[in-house]
Amino acid sequence: MFVFEKLLYWLSSGLLAPVMVAVVFFLVRGLVLIGKLYGVYAERLKYIRRLDEEINRLTPETIDGLAALPASKTLLAQAVRRLWEHRGEKIFGTKIVADFEVECEKDLDRSRTLSKTGPMLGLMGTLIPLGPALAGLADGDIAVMSRQMQIAFNTTVVGLAIGAMGYLTLQTKQRWYAADLNRLDFINDMINK
Repeated sequence: MFVFEKLLYWLSSGLLAPVMVAVVFFLVRGLVLIGKLYGVYAERLKYIRRLDEEINRLTPETIDGLAALPASKTLLAQAVRRLWEHRGEKIFGTKIVADFEVECEKDLDRSRTLSKTGPMLGLMGTLIPLGPALAGLADGDIAVMSRQMQIAFNTTVVGLAIGAMGYLTLQTKQRWYAADLNRLDFINDMINK
C-alpha cells in the first residue's frame, strides 16, 4: 500500500508544473478573448445601428437597402451579405442561417472552455500543493508550508479569474447571437417571400 501512496504522491506532484503552465496559458487566452470582445463590440455597434435602421423600414420594395450596408467582418454582416447575394433562393437562405448558428456555436465554445477549464485548473493548483504544505506543517517547516499555500491560493484566484472571463464573454456573446439570429430569420423571410 505504501508503494501506491508514493506513486500517487509523485504523480500529483508532477502535475503541478503543467497545471501552472496551463493556468498562465488560459489566462493569456482569456485576456485576448476580452480584448477581441471589445474590438468586436465597437465594430458591431456601428453595423447593428445601420442594420436595424434598414430592418425597421424593410419591405419587399426596400430590400435593396441591405446591399448598401457597410462592410464588416462580424459573423452577422457576413451572413447578411450572403443572404443578399442569394436572395430568392429560400433553401440556400435557410442554409445560411443554419451555418450562422454553427459559426456562433464554434465562437461560443472558446468562452465555454475558459469558463469551465479555469476553475478546474485553479482547483487542481490548489489541491496539489496542499500535500507538501501539510507535510511541511507536520515537519515544523513553516517556510515550506507558506510557499506551498501561496501557490495554492494564487492558482485558485487566477483560475477563478479565467472562469469569470469565460463566463462574462459567453453571456455577452449568447445575447448578441440570439438577437442576430432573430434579425437573420426576419431578413431571410423578407428576402424570400
